[in-house]
Amino acid sequence: MRSAAVVQVCDMPTVSVKRELLFQALGRRYTDEEFDELCFEFGLELDEITSEKDIISKEQGDGKAEGASDIILYKIDVPANRYDLLCLEGLVRGLQVFKERIKAPRYKRIMPVNVDVQRLIITEETAQVRPHAVAAVLRNITFSKDRYDSFIDLQEKLHQNICRKRALVAIGTHDLDTISGPFTYTARPPSEIRFKPLNQSKEYTASEIMDLYRTDSQLKHYLHIIENKPLYPVIYDSNSVVLSMPPIINGDHTKISLNTRNVFVECTATDITKAKIVLDILVTMFSEYCEKQFTVEAAEVTYLNGKTCIYPELAYRREKVKPDLINKKIGISETPSSLAKLLTRMCLKSHVTGNGNNIEIEIPPTRADIIHACDIIEDAAIAYGYNNIQMTIPKTYTIANQFPLNKLTELLRQDLAAAGFTEALTFALCSQEDIADKLGADISSTKAVHIANPKTAEFQVARTSLLPGLLKTIAANRKMPLPLKLFEISDIVLKDSTKDSAFFPGRCAEILAKGQSIGKLGVLHPDVITKFELTMPCSALEINIEPFL
Repeated sequence: MRSAAVVQVCDMPTVSVKRELLFQALGRRYTDEEFDELCFEFGLELDEITSEKDIISKEQGDGKAEGASDIILYKIDVPANRYDLLCLEGLVRGLQVFKERIKAPRYKRIMPVNVDVQRLIITEETAQVRPHAVAAVLRNITFSKDRYDSFIDLQEKLHQNICRKRALVAIGTHDLDTISGPFTYTARPPSEIRFKPLNQSKEYTASEIMDLYRTDSQLKHYLHIIENKPLYPVIYDSNSVVLSMPPIINGDHTKISLNTRNVFVECTATDITKAKIVLDILVTMFSEYCEKQFTVEAAEVTYLNGKTCIYPELAYRREKVKPDLINKKIGISETPSSLAKLLTRMCLKSHVTGNGNNIEIEIPPTRADIIHACDIIEDAAIAYGYNNIQMTIPKTYTIANQFPLNKLTELLRQDLAAAGFTEALTFALCSQEDIADKLGADISSTKAVHIANPKTAEFQVARTSLLPGLLKTIAANRKMPLPLKLFEISDIVLKDSTKDSAFFPGRCAEILAKGQSIGKLGVLHPDVITKFELTMPCSALEINIEPFL
């Protein structure tokens, strides 16, 4: 029997970067075609070349675009699991390492100098809403307008992607110089939480904040995460200043500006693994702008049971993959040292071990997408270049040929369409009434295949005839000008052959071919026409085409 496949396609995140800013960071200029090719080589796609003005014009009309920026933007599609490429900083870093212009940076966690380590204390009340939290400090960072915008945009990209719209993880970033640790992550009744939300002019209770943002186009989508909880999560400093009410909004008191020098980053979560990944990505991307490049100051998270964890982890791990396996899976024959070089270009620092029998790969904290050997092999294939893999005929004879029934079906479709008929494609399931009462037959005589647990009355049985679907299609289009000429060539399901009483007596003919009955031709019975809510006479032909193979 014919079957259908269902494929789920996931959207790729799109990163918008200013073309001039990108070229400046890359240290060279490209034509649009050259950069498109570079993206393809790296496993990305240059989706669109546009500007803020063009975007507004398309979405809201030319009148709304007046005064908007003409700066050229590259919109680049990034694989959903490559969190390290969701901002300009990570994208440039990845491309520069790929083109061997720089070496992958070494990310390092350091303890604070001359100041106490920042501490975040988690209370037991958080277990009812969001039990996990991680934290870190970006010390002596320098922001510009473009860097600041990228910092905010990366948080939003992570929120929409790995954070699952803040349900799993919510990020809070704060000007550390406006607050005083240690910090307390707790949960309280909404009426007991009061603070000035980000960019607001006065204080509100948590309940009022939820009402305030119920019509906000952006924040209203996150309210459901906590609004039905008896307690709301909240983070205070040692002076009871509210840093944030995750996952909804930060406090205005700790707002970051271009003058901010020290950033306290906290991530609250329902999934601790995702929280660690999000924290690692955010701090590694922007540690580039710290006074000590690619260093992140540690923070201490303390649980009620006394357990203490130091974040960010910034953990490096090692994996071993055999060169033969990589070559076999990709279909190439590179030397172990060449394969190690390919992987190093993908920010996976590699070297050959064991007399060439293994390649040892160091997985950096930015590559949470590397889970299995197949992920490493995929990166080797990207670096090698898919277009450089020689196409060969497999050793196993697997050249396909068209299924004979499908070939005949296609020939019939072309001839029927040429004769002026329109093809219909109807459901393979229908109601019992469609194949029995409406066709003038008893359901027991049809011996149709019944669905054991039908979800709707419209899909109770597998169709035993194509007529009901076509007649229902005509009924739905009876306002269209006549004549309506439809055809369908599809599968039916029969438990046993039965007599069909759908045709008008004396105006029906059985079609014989090669000594067997293959179908019927005739005028439909008036009762059948009426039951399908039709008023015009109908003639029909239905045959089984398989005997012609």
